Amino acid sequence: MSSQPSYVHGSSDKPLIGQTIGRYFDDACARHGQREALVVRHQNVRLTYAELKLKVDALACGLRRLGLEPGERVGIWSQNNLEWTLTQFATAKAGLVLVNINPAYRRSELEYALNKVTCRALILSPSFKSSDYLAMLADLAPELAHCEAGLLRAHKLPSLEIVIRMGQAHTAGMLNFDDVLVTPTRDEQDELEMLGERLQFDDPINIQFTSGTTGNPKGATLSHHNILNNGFFVGEAIRLVPGDRVCIPVPLYHCFGMVMGNLGCLTHGATMVYPAEAFEPLAVLQTLAAEKCTATYGVPTMFIAILDHPDFAAYDIASLRTGIMAGSPCPTEVMKRVIDKMNMREVTIAYGMTETSPVSFQSGTDDAIERRVSTVGRVQPHCEVKIIDNDGRIVPRGTPGELCTRGYSVMLGYWDDAPKTAEAIDKAGWMHTGDIATLDDDGFCNIVGRIKDMVIRGGENIYPREIEEFLYRHPKVLDVQVVGVPDKKYGEELCAWIIVREGERLTEDEVRAFCQGQIAHYKIPRYISFVDSFPMTVTGKIQKFQIREKMKQTLGLQEAATA
Repeated sequence: MSSQPSYVHGSSDKPLIGQTIGRYFDDACARHGQREALVVRHQNVRLTYAELKLKVDALACGLRRLGLEPGERVGIWSQNNLEWTLTQFATAKAGLVLVNINPAYRRSELEYALNKVTCRALILSPSFKSSDYLAMLADLAPELAHCEAGLLRAHKLPSLEIVIRMGQAHTAGMLNFDDVLVTPTRDEQDELEMLGERLQFDDPINIQFTSGTTGNPKGATLSHHNILNNGFFVGEAIRLVPGDRVCIPVPLYHCFGMVMGNLGCLTHGATMVYPAEAFEPLAVLQTLAAEKCTATYGVPTMFIAILDHPDFAAYDIASLRTGIMAGSPCPTEVMKRVIDKMNMREVTIAYGMTETSPVSFQSGTDDAIERRVSTVGRVQPHCEVKIIDNDGRIVPRGTPGELCTRGYSVMLGYWDDAPKTAEAIDKAGWMHTGDIATLDDDGFCNIVGRIKDMVIRGGENIYPREIEEFLYRHPKVLDVQVVGVPDKKYGEELCAWIIVREGERLTEDEVRAFCQGQIAHYKIPRYISFVDSFPMTVTGKIQKFQIREKMKQTLGLQEAATA
């Protein structure tokens, strides 16, 4: 065991960007005016940076024309599209706080989010998948049917006054997006410029709700400085350059899309390419080939779906060079297939959380393959990380403990929730992540698991990630998740949910035989269940607590009494 402490900081010769997003956006559009900025395949949209600036300025002036003032909150409830991105940059230029509303939210969640941060305006898509957004909002605010557009007074949504809908149809009480997006007057443009002089990079600019397994979601509040710099340094890590084309199939409402995707591209003069409204493996393959993308992003389940698509071999994706796999633990075997089959020689793994804008660790494009597939890389520039024990003391290298991070990327706090903010960010400014990690002597980090996912079986600490990595090696296993379930004798026992490769058959006995003699007996799952899919969030994060609950019901298990 090393005596070196588990503390690292990202020294860098590249300074932090000391500008607001709006000021940086204007400069970037001037630098890269004729380069393609945005391609939205499903809307048949292509914009250069100069054209994007015209539309963003028009929307920023339009929002100000409605009387929205800097610091006020504007919600967006939509799938990936042109309007989402225009709203992201326009709110930043107007000093408005963009509130990302999960496209999967239903009525009560929408009501909670809008009221928690007192949104004055909401921009929404008419519908998406099985969600009829207009109907849900009408249900919450029936007053829309009788009010003048922009003058809503709703009993259940007291702060909401302005509702702006996308699409060509008209809805009572709502403005149309295109009516707000009109060419500004010279005076309006001048006022927007003057406002840009006053805005500060530490101002809040974005609220993203983080859903815990219990309680209401918390609104992580992020500044220009938080997300502009994180987008820049993530782009640096994958060596983005002007002219790169980044396929972004991840949701824009999440940091992966709007920060690592959009802001990563903006800060490098690269092209943002959206293959579809939401992730579809075939749309990604078509886009990678047709648009000659040089990078793509995704969570592991997305890469698995792309690699296993029956038409995978029909598409020429040789232009791919780099990209990011993140969002949940990245299985070693999947990473190897991405490098080998998708030509992503420089693919990196990123680790982070919404509260840290999001990325704290990222592998390098030239890190040895073994490092890239078995760790989340080294600490990001200008960030500090320490790993601590239960008493808050820094542990030696190689010892598991809670990962804490500090620096420019740590959120301003949870909106209107001082107690929860104080729980997450201590007096010295450290964000406590709730993740168990180790640091090796070279500063590479390995995420062992979530503190709450750790299984304690008969006094043995078991990290599900380790068993998942082992089971991935089985040739018939496509995907696997391991959780702990209650057990009278041991406190907890292991349960594995396995998705079998198409055309293959696998039995519980085969799985256990594969483990025998390879991993400790107490790490061999007692319960094995073969499933078609895992419960997931919209961003592709596996909801392990749901797997646990389902197994408790199926097996009729009660929580073991704990001392």
